[in-house]
Amino acid sequence: MTVGVELKTVDDTHEFGRRLAGVLRAGDLLLLSGPLGAGKTALTQGIGAGLGVRGDITSPTFVIARVHRPDPARGGRVTLVHADAYRLGEAADPRAEIDDLDLDASVDEAVTVVEWGEGMVEQLVDAHLRVRIDRRDDDTRAVTLEPVGGDWAARVAELS
Repeated sequence: MTVGVELKTVDDTHEFGRRLAGVLRAGDLLLLSGPLGAGKTALTQGIGAGLGVRGDITSPTFVIARVHRPDPARGGRVTLVHADAYRLGEAADPRAEIDDLDLDASVDEAVTVVEWGEGMVEQLVDAHLRVRIDRRDDDTRAVTLEPVGGDWAARVAELS
């Protein structure tokens, strides 16, 4: 079962991220894919806002991973780990590079969002959510949510 959503603006992408955050909990892994500029970081910004985390969510391309702790003043309830595996795809052994990030050390107590992580991080958990974002010529984002295992299908159904 996949669910498709059309988002007309960046604000819509942020808002959808906030809605998605409402069904997330510690231990969740989201794999974001799509071309450069599709809106993966914008979606993660919305997720961060919905989770009530501290700090600005920016693309972690050059630092590879950022940890955003919950902000009690914003209703924060769970840590967000935001990783970008884009540059790791060029490594001789990208899975070894992922291991070096120690994402497995925090995956149980955080929501972990990995951009460009397909084929590299799925082994961290038994179930995850694949999120594909494509940007159309009119700047509309076509988002496809694909639940993989666990209770993801039921949670994704809450968003439609």
